[in-house]
Parts: sequence; structure tokens; C-alpha cells
Amino acid sequence: MSASDFLSIIRERGFVHQVTDEPSLAAHFAKGPVAGYIGFDATADSLHVGHLVQIMLLRWLAKTGNRPVVLMGGGTTKIGDPSGRDETRQILTEEKIEQNKAGIRTAFTNFLTFGDTPGTAIMLDNAEWLDPLRYIPFLREVGRHFSVNRMLSMDSVKLRLDRDQPLTFIEFNYMLLQSYDFVELRRRHGVTLQLGGSDQWGNIVMGADLVRRMDQQDAFGITAPLITTASGAKMGKTAAGAVWLNADRVSPYDYWQFWRNAEDADVGKFLALFTDMPMDEVRRLGALQGSEINEAKKILATEACALLHGRAAAEAAAETARLAFEQGTAAESLPSITHALPAAIADLMVAAGLAASKGEARRLVAQNGVRLNDAPVTDAALNVTASDLRDGAAKLSAGKKKHVLVRPD
Repeated sequence: MSASDFLSIIRERGFVHQVTDEPSLAAHFAKGPVAGYIGFDATADSLHVGHLVQIMLLRWLAKTGNRPVVLMGGGTTKIGDPSGRDETRQILTEEKIEQNKAGIRTAFTNFLTFGDTPGTAIMLDNAEWLDPLRYIPFLREVGRHFSVNRMLSMDSVKLRLDRDQPLTFIEFNYMLLQSYDFVELRRRHGVTLQLGGSDQWGNIVMGADLVRRMDQQDAFGITAPLITTASGAKMGKTAAGAVWLNADRVSPYDYWQFWRNAEDADVGKFLALFTDMPMDEVRRLGALQGSEINEAKKILATEACALLHGRAAAEAAAETARLAFEQGTAAESLPSITHALPAAIADLMVAAGLAASKGEARRLVAQNGVRLNDAPVTDAALNVTASDLRDGAAKLSAGKKKHVLVRPD
């Protein structure tokens, strides 16, 4: 693969939502390796699955011989990005920001190799240039290039105001700071491309424009679409909360199970976005139907888990799952029942001895105490059907220690 293959690869795999001046950007890639960056504010001590699209974009930059730049938002986190939010972000202490940055860095370990050559990544922190800024000179040198009228038209600002939600002056400055990041990265490291989610389009466009205004240099932007599941849920969110990327927040086994429980209609899309598998194989696996799609889900789970936690951890998680659902040591230790399907989850809980009554079963569901195939059950009226079977059985759990395999009658 060459540097210029990057655009065609990410478009084929479903990463592209918007591009600034794509013909010029393609010509820019044709000249040689491009340095591109994505910023990650330190608002938590771990990234989550919702960040994976951005991480995979950086990975594909590296795999095509370009230069990925991971920008830690040590400076911008002190302000808070208003994009896509109705409420002002909590102001974090500098100590907490440092703790969060340390946790976030671990997510990149298996996705990227850091070094000094094309195809390797560098990690920077915008606190390096934002913290020393003097306010009046910054307004004179940077602020004069921003039209308040245009800023008000950007979604990150406009949507907040349209909902009559407060937008603090400190948040209003965020766009200037993110744009200035682009200028500093171009000057210091030759970065000419910024990537981000679709909610960052306004900030990215303003940043590219600032580079042209201040330095008379070309700058480009690419945004990825918001990824949702086939049922319309936001990617990476479950009833139990965010699916974190740090192993101390979500174990490799639970991470594997998250992907294993993907909806049938999402398998092809997720294989394209969240694994390195060739697209011919992605299309073949995504087209499988019936029980065969379960094999594709196992491949998705193992490949996605291997990228984050390493191949050994992914294969161990796959084996643990196999033993839990197939004939084997762990399966033999789990009690099992046979029951006609489809069946209401409450009926199965009672039949399996996991609840004394349907009322108790419904209360357990309301308390987030019931799991089906290791995924939280949030609807007490859920019907378990043949599509929920994993290798001939569905695993029903009450709490962390009570598990029963349900096999069709």
C-alpha cells in the first residue's frame, strides 16, 4: 500500500462522511506521506468503543505509510468541547486531567507503533502550546481571523442555542483553540490533515481555514459518520454503560462478548470498520445468513479484541466463550434446561430456577440483574427466540454467579 491509497481504503470501508476539497487532498496524498491528526480530550480515564473509528483512521494512516499524530487535549480539556452536548462539561482539575491522560494513552498500544519514521505515530499534547498563550496577543493574532457570525452558524454552537441551552464564553473559545492546534501542528510537525467525527466538521473547517489565513498553506479535513447499530442505538453504548477500551474497566472477555453480540445486520459494517480484514473476506462474512452468521460474529469478536488487547487475550476470550456455550468443561458445569422457543424472558427465568416468580424476574430485569448471552437485558417483555441461540443454546444469567443454558425443546 502507498500513501495515496489511504483515501480509497477508508472510503471503501465506510469511514468517510465529509471531506474538504477531496480532489486537492487526493493530489496532496499523491505527493508523498501525509501527516494527519486527531485530538482526544482527557474527559475520562479511558476511551470507549465510540472512539474506535478515530483510532482505526489513525491506524489506516500508518498502514498506508502516512504519519498519524495522536493529540492529547491537555490544554483543551481545561475548556471543554461543546460539540454535541446540551450541558457544559465539568471543569476538571489539572491533576485529574493528568490521570485521565495516563489512562487514555494505553488504548493506543496495540493499534499504533510509535516512532520517528513514516508509518509510525507520534503522540503530542496541546498543553505544550496552549498553556503558555497570552490572552491579548492570542486575540490579536488568532481571534481576528474568526467571524462571530460564522461561529454562530456552526452546529457545535447553533444546536446548543437552538435548544435554549446555555453556552458559556469559555466554551465559545474552544473553536479558536482547536483551530490553533492545527496551526501549531503544521508549523511544528508538518501536519496538513485533521480527522474527526462528524460533530467536529465545523471545528475542522475553521482550523483548515485558519492555517490558510495565518500561514498561507493548504490544510484539509475528513470526518467520519456517526456509527449506530442496525437498531439505531449509538455505537459503544449498552444498558450497562459505555464499553471502555481499558482492560481495568471492561475485561477482554466482556469486550469480546460485546462484539459477539452484534446484530446480524451490523456484522459486515463492523468487520469493515473495526478490523483489518480484507474487504473481499468482509463482504463474504457479512453476507452469511441464518446460523452461519454466528461464525462471522465470532471472527468479528476475536479480530476486534485482538487489535485492542492482543491476539493471546482475544483467543483466550474466544476459548472461554466456546467452553461456556459448547460441549466442554465449562458447559458441563453449567446447568441446562430445554424449553420451547420463542419464550418470554420471565418464563425462562422461572423455568431455569433463576427467579421464584415472573414478578421477581421482572424486578431483576429492572435492577439490571439479568443477562442474555452476557448482554444486559433491559426489557422485561423480551422474547427469547431461536436467533438468540449460540451454538445451540442461549446463556441466561441472574447476577454474576447464576447461569443456565437454555436449549430449544
